[in-house]
Amino acid sequence: MSRALAALLAGWVCCLAQAPSPKQMVRGHPEASRVGELVQAGALPRAELEKLQAEQAERQDEAVLERTLYGALGVEDLTEEQGRQMVAAAERRWQRRRARLEEAKNLVESGALPRLSLTPLLEELDQARRVLDQALSRARLLEELAAMARTEAAALRAPEPSAPEPAPPVERFAGGGAFPAGLLRVIAVAFQAEFGRPLPVSANGATAVHRALGFDHRGRVDVALDPDEPQGVWLRHYLQKLRVPYYAFRSALRGRSTGPHIHIGPPSEPLRAGGG
Repeated sequence: MSRALAALLAGWVCCLAQAPSPKQMVRGHPEASRVGELVQAGALPRAELEKLQAEQAERQDEAVLERTLYGALGVEDLTEEQGRQMVAAAERRWQRRRARLEEAKNLVESGALPRLSLTPLLEELDQARRVLDQALSRARLLEELAAMARTEAAALRAPEPSAPEPAPPVERFAGGGAFPAGLLRVIAVAFQAEFGRPLPVSANGATAVHRALGFDHRGRVDVALDPDEPQGVWLRHYLQKLRVPYYAFRSALRGRSTGPHIHIGPPSEPLRAGGG
């Protein structure tokens, strides 16, 4: 063995003896580059490097899911980009587990492994599939929230129609001009009593999507109801009785809205410098 190769092996053993910090576990550990050098020198098989790279990729994807799916952040605290990262991480985890299962199936067929060895791999794949389904569901909710926020932003920028229309894309009720904080509870209780289901609130106050679009949504509430369906009609009439302002967004907004909803409260205003 050459002196240079011996030095590489000694360094790799030393590196393995040192436990990586949490930050290193996410960003990658120097062990990867050292193993790469050993593979290039012919001292280790390439499979060792591939195994290490897969482990690091797994830690990185787990870190993404810990922030966006498993953690305490609500959907209103996430952005669309974070939603895409979440789905991509869950997809990669599922693909890795599927590849391991296929590799094990080949070994079982060749007689190198017993068929029972597939059971834990099948369970891991099923669990990864459930995580991916959860990530996709949460990402779809983020997209719907973003679509609602963009619709509001477009409506606020557009001039109000000069003449009333039978079914305008956006209907505004000015009411008393304010939405007192305690009224949301009153509205929710009345809706529950009327329809036997919770008020479907999709955004309560400021959200990451509204902030990203530059709008102050504090003190406003979005409800995922079609304003022309019975429950939406009831809610609009109830808000009118309370003199609470609202915007009723319909799906006929010329492609800018993926779903109708009712915005309770005054219009969302542009954020001022400093976020206030």
